[in-house]
Amino acid sequence: MNYPRTIKDLIECFKKLPGIGEKTAERLALSTLEIDSEVLDLFSETLKNVKTKIKRCNKCNNLSEEDLCEICKMTNRDVNTICVVEDVKNVMIFEKVGTYRGLYHVLDGLISPLDGINPSDINISSLIERIKKEDIKEIILALKPSIEGETTSLYISKLLEKEDVKITKIAHGIPIGVDMEYIDTLTLEMALEDRKSVS
Repeated sequence: MNYPRTIKDLIECFKKLPGIGEKTAERLALSTLEIDSEVLDLFSETLKNVKTKIKRCNKCNNLSEEDLCEICKMTNRDVNTICVVEDVKNVMIFEKVGTYRGLYHVLDGLISPLDGINPSDINISSLIERIKKEDIKEIILALKPSIEGETTSLYISKLLEKEDVKITKIAHGIPIGVDMEYIDTLTLEMALEDRKSVS
C-alpha cells in the first residue's frame, strides 16, 4: 500500500532509530494517528528539548540539563572515588544497581586503533585533570572486557602510574565481549564488589 507522503516520511524517521526496522516503523507511524493531539504535541516538544536542553556535565561528562549533572551535585556521594565508564548508559546501569556511591567519568568510547579511535578521541585527558585537581583516592575501571576495554584500561593505568591513586578494575564475572547494558544487576554488583587492583 502506498501511504501518503507524511506517513512515509514519519516511517523513514522512525527507521533512523536503533533497532527499528520497516515493520516496527510502520506500526509506530500508524499508531500516532490514534494518539491525542496534546500527547503528540508533548512528544514533539520533548524531542526538540532533547537537542536543545541536554548537554554534558562539565565535571564527569554525563548527560545533564545544567553545568553539573544530578550525580555530581549530590552531597552524599563518595567524592574520592571515580568509576570510569564507556558511555552514559553505563552510568544508568550502575545507578540502577544502587550499591555504588562514588562519582563517575564518562569516556564516550574506547581506544580502538583498528577503528581509528585513539586516546585523544575519547575523554581521557579530562579524567587525568580531575585526578590531579581533586582529592581522588581510587579509580574504578568499569569498562567492558574486550580488547578495546583492556587497551583503554591499560592506557589509563600507565598514565596514572606516578599519581597517588589506587586503580582497580571490576572483576571479570562478566562474559568477554558482552555489552554492559545486557548484564543483569546481580552479576554487575558482584563484579563491582570483587574488583581487583591494577596497580
